[in-house]
Amino acid sequence: MARSYDQMLGYVFKRNSLRFAWRTLLPTLRYCLTRPSLPPGDKPALCTMNILPPMMTVWHHFAKKNIGKSADIVIFDCTGTLDPKEFPDAHVFPFLNFYASTKGDIFIRSIAKNRRIAWICDDDMFLMSRECMAILEREFAVPGTASVSFRPREWWEFDFDGKRLQPSSSYCVALNREIFMQEKLSLAPAPDNPHPGLNTRPPRRYDTFDKANEILLKKGYRCAIVGPEERERCVAEFSGLSGAVMLLYHFKTPQQTLDYFRSAPPERWNGNLLFGLMSAMLSVCTIQDLYSKLKGNPLTPRSSAGSAVGYPLPSLPARGELLKILEERKQFTRPDQTLDALEKTSARLHAEL
Repeated sequence: MARSYDQMLGYVFKRNSLRFAWRTLLPTLRYCLTRPSLPPGDKPALCTMNILPPMMTVWHHFAKKNIGKSADIVIFDCTGTLDPKEFPDAHVFPFLNFYASTKGDIFIRSIAKNRRIAWICDDDMFLMSRECMAILEREFAVPGTASVSFRPREWWEFDFDGKRLQPSSSYCVALNREIFMQEKLSLAPAPDNPHPGLNTRPPRRYDTFDKANEILLKKGYRCAIVGPEERERCVAEFSGLSGAVMLLYHFKTPQQTLDYFRSAPPERWNGNLLFGLMSAMLSVCTIQDLYSKLKGNPLTPRSSAGSAVGYPLPSLPARGELLKILEERKQFTRPDQTLDALEKTSARLHAEL
């Protein structure tokens, strides 16, 4: 059955999650039966989750370069295709592609149960500075600190009787496990978020960690947010890659991917979906370039219409073909829809590789 561009995304998420499950179901059941955890230690436990192997290679490279052995890394491999030998000193768990909050709760409550700090970081949030560890040590030394965030939400705020506070988010947040467990918290999303948006619509729901964040603040705990200048030095990010990655797993050729973008009515490009997916596709192009540099693999074009590839992603178009579509739709996009942030992150990752 033919699906329109806006129906396709939900379908491919479900289809690919089932597809991944044949590799990850048994390891997940094995984990549930044995409940392995990191041994006792003073190091933070650092967790990420992955559905795009080359991005895990890039993320791991920067984590090892800038964090070194100061934290123990845990990777939820949600495709079941990562080779643990390529991630030395990391603990790789093939795992069903549950919601991020579910995997995060498992990490905090079980895998990191012998550690004081459980640190969760998205795999498109790259750790770029050795300052990260010093910042965690400094912030958690302040009594009553329940969390430290390197990347807060910026489009809405908590409003506690007129006092406005930024949500910490779960993009890159370290948690005091003792407080988290003592308060019987969960990272799970929740409905009915009453707090105001900033120059945009209200959020309506609590995303991952938002509800727990609210509870902690109401109970008087300190949820620290690293200042803008330190954040700028510590992390570099892409945004919202999962949808684009799922489309790439679904389509077979670059032309099918390009046809997906061209199938949408031009006037719909002033929304967030299409531009966000296009930005994510271009981010994956950068990941491919970085992966190939790390692996010493010169990029070779598949065809005139295809992409230059390092890790096999047969349906990823060439960067120029994606930009061509964006240029064709430029008159329909909003002024705030730019590639500036993406290009800044791409340049930084290349420069600091």
